[in-house]
Formats: sequence, C-alpha cells, structure tokens
Amino acid sequence: MAEITSFDGRTTKVDGAALIDVAVGELLARVGERVRQARARRNIPRRVLAEISGVSPRYLAQLESGEGNISIGLLMRVAIALDLRIEWLVGEDDPWASEVLRMTELFRDAERSVQAQVMSLLTATEPQGQRAQRLCLIGLRGAGKSTLGQLAGEALDVPFVELNREIELAGGMPVEEIMALYGQEGYRKLEADALSRVVATHDRLVLAVGGGIVAEPATYHRLLSHFHTIWLKASATEHMERVRAQGDERPMAGNPEAMNDLRSILQAREALYERAHAQLDTSGASLDDTLKRLLALIAERGFLE
Repeated sequence: MAEITSFDGRTTKVDGAALIDVAVGELLARVGERVRQARARRNIPRRVLAEISGVSPRYLAQLESGEGNISIGLLMRVAIALDLRIEWLVGEDDPWASEVLRMTELFRDAERSVQAQVMSLLTATEPQGQRAQRLCLIGLRGAGKSTLGQLAGEALDVPFVELNREIELAGGMPVEEIMALYGQEGYRKLEADALSRVVATHDRLVLAVGGGIVAEPATYHRLLSHFHTIWLKASATEHMERVRAQGDERPMAGNPEAMNDLRSILQAREALYERAHAQLDTSGASLDDTLKRLLALIAERGFLE
C-alpha cells in the first residue's frame, strides 16, 4: 500500500495499481492543460492545430480536457505543431516558469544583433566551415523561394536545387502523390534523406525548401547547421496572392477560412523561421528590387564568397 496526498491535504492509502492510475491521470491532466495553454499563447484555433498536427479536433478536445489517452506518436505531432519539445508537455516542472523558457522568450524578443551575439557565444565551438558555401531560402509557399533562388544561382554562378524535386526523384512520383501514398511521416523521411544527399554532394549551391521543413526539429537543425539560411518574409495576403497568380487555386478550394488558416500557420511558424541566419522582407517589392536586395544581403553576410 502507498499513500497519496490530495490538494486539500487529505491522505489516502491506495494499492500500487491505483497509484499508477492516479499518476497517469495527473499526467494526462498536465499534458492537456499545457497543450491548451500553448495553443492559447500562440493564438492557434483548435481546427488549425488539428490540420498542422494531423490529430483530429475531437481528439484534441479530449486531450485538452485531460481525457485523451494519447499515444507518444500523436503527442509528438501536437508538440511539433505547437513548436514545443515533447518533454515540456509531460515533464513535472512547469515550462512556463522555467529558466529555459524565460531565456527562449528573451531571445525571441531581442534585436537581431543581440540574437547574433548570443548565438555566437553558444555556438563558439561550432565549426562554421560545415556550412561551406551553401545557402538555403526558407519561408511559406508564395515567398518567392524558387524564383529568387533560381535567379540568385544564375547571378552568382552556383547551382540551384529545389529540395522537393530531389524528393520526387527519390520517391519516383510527384510530392502530392508521395503525400497521398505515404502520408506526412513518409514525406518527412524522404525530405530528411534528400537534405542529407544534398549536403553530401554539394559544397556550394542555393537551395529552396518546403515551408513545413521548419516543423521537423531534427531536419531543421541539420539545415541550420549545414546551410546559411535566409527567411523570405511576406504577409499572409501576399503569400496567397502569389500562389493564386501562379494559377494554383488549391489554397482556396472549398475552404472559406483559407486566409485565416494561412495567417495562423504563419504565426505558429514565425518563431521557427526567425531562427534563420538572416531575413529578407519581400512585401510590396518588385522581383528585380527583391533580387538586388537578396544579392546584397548574401554579399554583406559573406554567405557565398
């Protein structure tokens, strides 16, 4: 027999199995509350979180109420969609009261120059040479990664590679069919493998990647470690207009909330995109002007010397 103490100070004797049940119940309640808090802090509607994570809205509702018997795999999906480490949802310490989270928030709010100094101190032993002469453009669909990447590669006389094309070559089919056949997990595995091949075969190139790569922690860490990265920023409206200007109506098809969803996804990923080594705001600028500013930024930062 063991003893447990309730919040009102009463002590109750229970057997081992009951004690485990209590611990599991407390864990589920803690996880549910942290998921709810994280979603509220990031202002992500449950419907959008369901779309990003691949976990149903009904299951998310059960999870947030402390009634979800969630598997580790599903919980990882939710954690990634909320830009959290999975241990922050299940650990006994409150992540919002921890020094680690406090440091993260201070870092996110700091000026870019301060962030660069902090990163320089924290990565003082990191071999900068492993990024070689590799440049990667990141951002949501419609940011101009493919167009600007192609033009920048031509101007700098370096190869331009689209990671999705490498994924299609490895999978033997278009990305849409890969997603339909193998799902998100299968696509992410091919994406990680394709990135490793690019690193192994290119010391000098411009790479464009899918907007969702930042939500896969291990792959994104590898990208940041082996590439000089630039986040191509734009408003949600411009992202949507550019995609539609290319003749792609899928973002709006049958979804009247498409624009709100896009804004929520952009907001949810903003902190991840900000980990890039540089940023370039493409809002309201012509292609020629944006290309000139991109090339000037590359030269200024010495990304492709």
